[in-house]
Amino acid sequence: MHLPRQLGPLHDLPDSPEAYDAVLAGVVAEALARLTPEGNLEHPDCVDDIGDTSLGITSLLALAWQRGKDPRLPEAVRRSLAFHLRERVYTVDNPGYPNLRARHSALPYARYTLAAGAHPVGDWPSTVWALLQAVDVLDLAEGLVEGEQRAELLDVAHGYWRWLTEATFFNPQEAGNQAIGCIVGGLMLARHLPPGKGEQVRARALALYADKIRAHRVADRGALLPPEHGGAYDNNYGPISLSFLAQAHRVSGERIFAEDGDALARYIDARLTNGGFDNGGPRYSEQHSGFESVLGLRYFSRRVGSDLGRYRGDTRWGRHAVKADGGVDGHFAWMLVWQIQDTTRWHRRPSRLPARHQLRAGTVSVAFDDRMTPSLVEAAGTYYLPAAVNRQHGFGPVTDGFLYCRPMGEVRVRDVRADGLTAKLVTKPVVGRDHVLRHLRSLYVTDGTRLWVTVAVERLPGTPYLLAGLPYATDDGDRVRRTADGDVTSAGALRLTHPGSDGVEYFDAREGRTQEEAAFALAADPRGYGNPDEGWRHLVGSTALEAEPAPGGPEDLHVFAVRYGPSGPFGALSVERDGARLVVHTEAFTAVLGEVAGDAHGEPELTLKTS
Repeated sequence: MHLPRQLGPLHDLPDSPEAYDAVLAGVVAEALARLTPEGNLEHPDCVDDIGDTSLGITSLLALAWQRGKDPRLPEAVRRSLAFHLRERVYTVDNPGYPNLRARHSALPYARYTLAAGAHPVGDWPSTVWALLQAVDVLDLAEGLVEGEQRAELLDVAHGYWRWLTEATFFNPQEAGNQAIGCIVGGLMLARHLPPGKGEQVRARALALYADKIRAHRVADRGALLPPEHGGAYDNNYGPISLSFLAQAHRVSGERIFAEDGDALARYIDARLTNGGFDNGGPRYSEQHSGFESVLGLRYFSRRVGSDLGRYRGDTRWGRHAVKADGGVDGHFAWMLVWQIQDTTRWHRRPSRLPARHQLRAGTVSVAFDDRMTPSLVEAAGTYYLPAAVNRQHGFGPVTDGFLYCRPMGEVRVRDVRADGLTAKLVTKPVVGRDHVLRHLRSLYVTDGTRLWVTVAVERLPGTPYLLAGLPYATDDGDRVRRTADGDVTSAGALRLTHPGSDGVEYFDAREGRTQEEAAFALAADPRGYGNPDEGWRHLVGSTALEAEPAPGGPEDLHVFAVRYGPSGPFGALSVERDGARLVVHTEAFTAVLGEVAGDAHGEPELTLKTS
């Protein structure tokens, strides 16, 4: 089976003016055929996320007219705008809406679902989206929307802003993408208001960003990130937040949005594989966004100097939102408007700067979590997740069911490039159930095609093995296919094991289940509202690669060595002491690891050369 939403890299989508004109021409043709006598442009199957959709198509028609002056469009824009103002603006409180600060405010808002009292919790983001569609139409109004209709639209847009920031609690779902989107709406609205009111709205938007979003950022992997549905990062909504930060910087020029976008972009770059695969998040695990991410990834790829466009999005939504029949949906249409207006081009080369939480060269990559344990390994087009044993997740030595990967002290990292090789040495103190402190040294070396992982630790009791990953997915053209194996060899005996028990708390890679499905099955709340990252942490056991210790080597150490990449025997391996140093020799390289205590500052020492 293929993963349903891990499709092509987003930077492969043509983004020339001609390509965008062709996209708009398709939207125009479908919209004009759909336009009802009342002026409605909603998709016939639209039920949820409906409050902004007709207005979103209106904004795309307005952009198409500004670019091509199609004579059919002015009347369609005015009729569809009239429909939204007449039929989709609500001023009576939605029964059951839980987040009001002021009842009966009579301020306008948009509904997630049109029926009164039906899923009212979605009204806050729907009103953000309606505000953004409205300010886009205002930006494109010249020659199309003038006089009383423009004044009414501006009044409604200002009312949306006031409902979001006065009548309700701000960001009630703790969703960074929604909150930053609201800030963008305020910044764009301010440009259309009289100077006094406009400056008040702009100042309020900047203050909300500083006090309600930036001050509550969540730390992950050395970065401070806008919180997303209670977590640090979600691989669907995180890149959408990046797009909102890009637009906030474009329209305001405020440095704070560029700096925070740079931090988020570098974080995404570090966690993302070469092939663009990623998983995990507090709302979705594998439901990657498409066109909603393009603006941010493209804008900040240029700023941070890395190929963020390798992000493997859902290209079925590569241009705009669509329904199951492929028909255009106006939801999130402002993102297409903004990416067409922005002239930034993709930066397509990887960054050469070492990143603490990433090892990357050629077609090999390792993303590391906060503990500097691999969270995702990529080699030969196959992706490996951390395996689970006895409710413990990660990569590392195991003995008597205990996994040694959680640090008990400072984790230190050394990056080296030499002779066409790229390497990272991670040293961390770990403590087992016997309360003995041991020093775990993990060496990752790649030639751009293969990845060698060598792990050394003071001798362990029992019969230890290295938990070396869960083979999960592999590239299959533009798709990503589920898999249960990979090209991995080991200096010691290597086995691929599968859980011996049934139940949702065990993940057998041979079954036709995705990580996201398994994670939601273990989450406390329903799919779409539960936290799949938290659910996945309840996994008891999984399919796992298990490597036995390498033969030979110092008597006081256990050494494990595996290679990910093209198949074939592991080749020669020797691990020897040279005084306080450790010398690792393989068929491809020789690495010298300094003493456990490191240099004069305690930093790990590493030298590397080809064999």
